[in-house]
Amino acid sequence: MGRKPTGRPTSFDIAYMAGVSQPTVSRALRGSKSVSQATREKIERIARELNYTVDKNASSLRSQRSNTIALLFFEDPTPDQSNINPFFLSMLGAITRACADRGIDLLISFQSMEDDWHVQYQDSHRADGLILLGYGDYTLYIARLEQLRAQGTQFVRWGNVGEHNIGLTIGSDNRGAGRLAGEYLLQQGRKRIAFIGNNDEHYPEFADRCAGLADALEAAGSGIGVALQADALNSEEDGFEAANSLMETGKDFDAVFAASDLIAIGAMRAFAESGLDVPGHIAVVGFDNIPAASISSPPLTTLVQDLQGAGEKLVEALVRQIEGEPVEGEALPARLVVRGSSQAVS
Repeated sequence: MGRKPTGRPTSFDIAYMAGVSQPTVSRALRGSKSVSQATREKIERIARELNYTVDKNASSLRSQRSNTIALLFFEDPTPDQSNINPFFLSMLGAITRACADRGIDLLISFQSMEDDWHVQYQDSHRADGLILLGYGDYTLYIARLEQLRAQGTQFVRWGNVGEHNIGLTIGSDNRGAGRLAGEYLLQQGRKRIAFIGNNDEHYPEFADRCAGLADALEAAGSGIGVALQADALNSEEDGFEAANSLMETGKDFDAVFAASDLIAIGAMRAFAESGLDVPGHIAVVGFDNIPAASISSPPLTTLVQDLQGAGEKLVEALVRQIEGEPVEGEALPARLVVRGSSQAVS
């Protein structure tokens, strides 16, 4: 810290004026949480006063890093043929802003799970780490995650958060969200609640949402549990077919909790074509709050995941991992948005 300011501002000049070390300045300007808020704000203020900007090329040469992270989307069936889950598209803005705030470049790539995406970025050094969004069948995804971990790739994924996760995971509290949906439907006077969505180890996020619904029913002492369950992947067509299969059983149900909004919208179409009123005969709750949820007929009650928090947490967790700092997975709470698909029973 004995170096005095020079003509052109450098990180050493900021360190001298702030009374801290140069590595502390670097960490603060990258947004590292290892630097206290007061120190980080002081360093950022001095940097602004000096009109200091990070020399990305010099920084990359010193650290042997690209100063780039890669965001990988994986194929997911959608009605518009984009094959990208609308929820993940909504998360993109938050991830982009979080990277920009840290002076990090973001490389966005669309991948098929069958491709060799798990080796391409490590071998080419195009990115310092990966953010993974979407995966389909989790049991097939596991092998790729194991390979990433074995080859030392830094990565963080959005998904189910649990003690047996492979690699760093940020996600929603899916079980808590399922419980919230169940409690709400019970409060509306619904007695027999069906779940539409796969409920097994292949789709753990869906399974957790179903388990949360069961928790709510058990706590209420209904003695019924989840009245019915029908498998469905994340598409409107699957939701449509699953709802028809529920009706074909001939069993009574007065509410549906769908594992996603796309499934819920498909289910409402099936009920409408069968002459069943939503919410008069059947209340419907979805999950994700995709743009189509507010304009469906009727508008869909749904659980909202924290998009801004998710994007920020994913980038922060990956940056800290790349920097060798301790970081743990985190489950973010969801909240309920009530719309016309689930009004109370009269």
